[in-house]
Amino acid sequence: MMTAQEVAHRVVTQGAAPLAAAGWARGGTGGRRAREAGGATEVLFDLASVTKPMTAVAIAWAGIDRGTPLGALVEEARGTPSEAVPLELLLAHRAGLDAHRTLYAPLLEGRPVDVSAALKEAASARRPDCAGGPPPGGFAPLYSDLGYLLAGVALARAVGARDAGEAISRLVLEPLGLADTAGTVRELEARGVRLPFAPTETVEWRGGPVVGAVHDENAWAVSGKGGSGHAGIFGTVDAVLTFGLSVLDRIHEAELQWLIHERPGGSLRAGFDGKSPEGSSAGTLMGPRSFGHLGFTGTSLWVDPDARIVVSLLSNRVSPTR
Repeated sequence: MMTAQEVAHRVVTQGAAPLAAAGWARGGTGGRRAREAGGATEVLFDLASVTKPMTAVAIAWAGIDRGTPLGALVEEARGTPSEAVPLELLLAHRAGLDAHRTLYAPLLEGRPVDVSAALKEAASARRPDCAGGPPPGGFAPLYSDLGYLLAGVALARAVGARDAGEAISRLVLEPLGLADTAGTVRELEARGVRLPFAPTETVEWRGGPVVGAVHDENAWAVSGKGGSGHAGIFGTVDAVLTFGLSVLDRIHEAELQWLIHERPGGSLRAGFDGKSPEGSSAGTLMGPRSFGHLGFTGTSLWVDPDARIVVSLLSNRVSPTR
């Protein structure tokens, strides 16, 4: 069995990414735990879609009713097909939305993004095969960044935060003691955190290598140095492990159960993904009830509730190009 240091070293030496950090942690009883991390452990990685579980957990821990219709919190969704869609279906990728829209397109022409117009476009991006109101369990699942972008705005407005990133910091990261090792660029800079950021892609229209800025274009266009519901949180591998342990510790509580229970139609849950029967990125050692999430930049978090193990691999595989 390789150590975490060996795993991270192998990622780099085999050319999968310029930087990597790996780690595992075991939840225990009576406060007894075990933890190991290796590689670039003092580097802040762009977590990309590993932000999504944090958004979902923030909504749960804030006590926001999962049945709240989007339009009740997000004015821009009113009059769109998503107005009456409950937050739970957005988090479960069952709101009938397209996977993606280029909301950042005005930036390519040197124009600013009208955030309100972008949110209205996202809420209007209903798939042609998903007409009318959603059935009780939602439409057929389709992984959608747009749903999480909207859910993040709903979260922020419900708790009076500037954006989803600030809400996640306030509701999740700060209570877990992670404010110095995870957060948005804005929050980390405000706290004077000096840990280095892993570079991501070299993008000509963004001025070259993206460092200390979110890689996801829509998150960057809508939230800038803040965070959106689908991307915008940066963190060290130890911070990601601590977040995973917090979920593992409270896995049987009602406020989190609805996020991780299996749903029909695929492996997508609400905030997390389940382990696929074959070819799972969780590998072969994690148990069948494992759940977690991947991030486009090369990041991952997996939780095995039976073995009480949390594992994370963070990298910047999109550097210098996706």
